[in-house]
Amino acid sequence: MESGKLKYPILETIYSPDDVKALHKKQLPQLAQELRDFIIETVSETGGHVASSLGAVEIILAMHRVFDAPQDKLLFDVGHQAYAHKILTGRRERFHTLRQAGGVSGFPKRGESIFDAFDTGHASTAVSAALGMARGLKLQDLDSAVVALTGDGALTGGLNFEAFNDIDDEELPLVVILNDNEMSISPNVGSLNRRLVGIRTSRIYVRFKRALVRFLETGRFGRFLSRRMLGFKNGIKRILMPNNLFEEFGFIYIGPVDGHNVRKLEKVLRRARLIGRPVLVHALTQKGKGYTHSEGDPQKFHGIAPFSVMTGKVTGEPQASCSAVFGQTMVALAKENPKLVAITAAMEAGTGLSEFALLYPNRFFDVGIAEEHAVTMAAGMAAVGLTPVVAVYSSFLQRAYDQLLHDVALQNLHVVIALDRAGLVGEDGETHQGVYDPGFLATMPNLAVYAPASVRELREMLTMAIARREPAVVRYNRGTLPDSKLLTPITFGKWEVLQPLGEINIIAAGTMVPLAHWVAKKNGYGCVNARFLQPLDTDVLDDLKQRDAKILVVEENIVSLGLQIASYCNPCLVKTLGLPVCSVTQATVSRQREWFGLTERGLEQMLESLKP
Repeated sequence: MESGKLKYPILETIYSPDDVKALHKKQLPQLAQELRDFIIETVSETGGHVASSLGAVEIILAMHRVFDAPQDKLLFDVGHQAYAHKILTGRRERFHTLRQAGGVSGFPKRGESIFDAFDTGHASTAVSAALGMARGLKLQDLDSAVVALTGDGALTGGLNFEAFNDIDDEELPLVVILNDNEMSISPNVGSLNRRLVGIRTSRIYVRFKRALVRFLETGRFGRFLSRRMLGFKNGIKRILMPNNLFEEFGFIYIGPVDGHNVRKLEKVLRRARLIGRPVLVHALTQKGKGYTHSEGDPQKFHGIAPFSVMTGKVTGEPQASCSAVFGQTMVALAKENPKLVAITAAMEAGTGLSEFALLYPNRFFDVGIAEEHAVTMAAGMAAVGLTPVVAVYSSFLQRAYDQLLHDVALQNLHVVIALDRAGLVGEDGETHQGVYDPGFLATMPNLAVYAPASVRELREMLTMAIARREPAVVRYNRGTLPDSKLLTPITFGKWEVLQPLGEINIIAAGTMVPLAHWVAKKNGYGCVNARFLQPLDTDVLDDLKQRDAKILVVEENIVSLGLQIASYCNPCLVKTLGLPVCSVTQATVSRQREWFGLTERGLEQMLESLKP
């Protein structure tokens, strides 16, 4: 690069949406390319969501050209589409801190910028929140538009359709933009995806409908006809614009439109803004647009670790993850058990089920981003004799709390939840931490909760959960576990005593077991591997209680196991080391553990406080 020459000549002049509005329309294609290059360059160093953000660049440019944020409210469903939005709203110079401690969040975050109208780390929330905002602004006589960018798989989520059903053709300045890229994380599935492929707009129908509505709203005779002409209007609709799902929900539908043509998008959005009624703009895009490697493999580049821009390969040699071990074990067990089926909510690759899907396509079910449906469908399968395993991230199982309790646990149905990304997950930040599930799982009857501390325990516990005829959750962390030998065979409901019990003892679960074992061995304390969070091993706890022992409970989640042990072992002195009730911002997992004292030094300091 020549001295004094800007690497990104247009982008480096953008500090706010006003600067975007000031550009000549001929400059927009170059700005879109610069945004893509800047995102690729940055995320190759930080890791993050590449493909989704590349696909939404022109849509976001058009949104900021037409609407006036922050007065107008811009919401981004599955918020990993929003990198261009962050860059254009004053965060370009800090974007190199993406997903790092104290840096720019990987998702929209109200506390980070006035331009982020709503926190959206999970899918399918934006339309519902946008409807609430539109109604709230109208009740306060505030003249603001509300825009929700959805799609990228989020449309399969039921919450979207609950919001659609509630819109009911109100007079609200609400614009929903459907980013139709035929992908979520894995390719989109189901009848809705097939329906989208066939939807087309008709200007003839829109003009006809408007004229008819104006006529029927005029005078007593018009209103009389209106009550009797519903069937006639629907017939005309079927002739002029068949099978338009969104019109049935009360939207004025515009599209499909080229989602990579800023001029066309800007024109369509200006038209949508003037209508003053709910409008859905259907934009067709390519996930991973503008980067050969992400275009060729958008699933891999949905969320990726740091990578080489030239080759597209992840830097470093990652070890086999817990997700991969789970997937391998499922394939091995499926050979012996023809009733074993696997279910995922748009996370085939992320949960390690790609090989299972390839080898057993008739026993693999991807339901899209619909965790509630995944769990209840699994309950139905279990009720007729199958053995369903639902692979889901901890932060997404939260969405299916009622289904797990009502449809699985209370009915005592044999559904196994393979709970991936349990514990601290690092750079994805508050909305993705897997630290909340032990608290709500512990209250569910009939539910066994396994906490493997090694690769071998993960394999054997999954095998045991599938073999036993009861509801079960096997929770394991993002990344890897040590591949240590099993010192003690796994017996259901029994913990493993790693160091002889004594006056002072550590009870640890999952990822914290290797650290606890090391500290206990080094200092001569008792140590227990709590292999099951539910049921508790009352034999071990009774032994500790009879000794009047002092206990430190260590867990990588909001303190839950520690509270149960403290209650059971009363009046023994029990201290807990885990997370308080809090949110956990983005950082590396090791840094997050330091924040909460889940380190060798942190354990030793807590143990010192137990000494006489």
